Amino acid sequence: MSSPSLRQLDIFAQMAAAGSVARCAEDMGLTPAQVLDGIAALEMRLGYRLFDDSGGAAQLTPAGRKTAQAMMQLGGDDAPTVVDAPDADMPPAQAAPSASPRDAIMLAAPAPIFGHFQDALAAFEAANDDIAISIDLHVHSADDAAAALAVGRADIAYFYALEAPASPPSRYGWSEPLNLYAGSGHPLARADMVGRSDLAATPLLAMERHNGMRIIAEAALARGRASFPMTALESDNMLEIVEALRDGVGCFAAFGPLARDLGRMSGIRRLALDMPLPAIEIRQATAPHVENKPAAQALADYLFL
Repeated sequence: MSSPSLRQLDIFAQMAAAGSVARCAEDMGLTPAQVLDGIAALEMRLGYRLFDDSGGAAQLTPAGRKTAQAMMQLGGDDAPTVVDAPDADMPPAQAAPSASPRDAIMLAAPAPIFGHFQDALAAFEAANDDIAISIDLHVHSADDAAAALAVGRADIAYFYALEAPASPPSRYGWSEPLNLYAGSGHPLARADMVGRSDLAATPLLAMERHNGMRIIAEAALARGRASFPMTALESDNMLEIVEALRDGVGCFAAFGPLARDLGRMSGIRRLALDMPLPAIEIRQATAPHVENKPAAQALADYLFL
């Protein structure tokens, strides 16, 4: 439990099982504020909401149910017990062709990408009640995707890249700009333009070394020739990163939903860079067997549109 991310996942599991903030806090020996902070930090890192109302009865969102199920597939002792059900309020989706009873589709994607199309997944399942979609949130790179597809751990995989990889064969989905952020009181945040020499004298804040978002962000920074003298903080606890930014400790690279959330926060500002940074590509790949699995091919095409 020394890792903030593990602590956040533990709080999420206990919250889903307990059904309320108060019960979760009592079971874990924490204050309700600590529970809410843990959930907020995890939601910010994932890029989507896990609970509809974490202030009272803890009702999992459809994305929260999928996340809980992904934890259960890892076989963790702390995985919450949930029952998945389609959301009746989701818009209609085209039915998949000739799906066999209880057809299972495994989708692998980084959590923020899953958050991008969670509504589409719910709509697809609602239109195809004989299909069960499972989520693997541990694929981030082309190598991760290739390995998952090769061993049958995924039918469809989304991953981060800076360009089309040699393997696996993939198609371009969309791009997300990489931005740098600092506290609004930081000298770089007040500058009209920030160059490479400015960054070379500024500490960097980063997620933990194994984090797939950090790996692709650092690859983009390196390609853009943006270097930093040191890493002042490494944490997957986004509330800790936000606090350090507001304290003026350094700057932080972000893209996708995380960048969107940082840009909306008081006390944090996007740096005005005088050079472009490479965008992060989101790519989709499918396993070779998907051409013989119509339901999975239909989902891949539906998500791609």
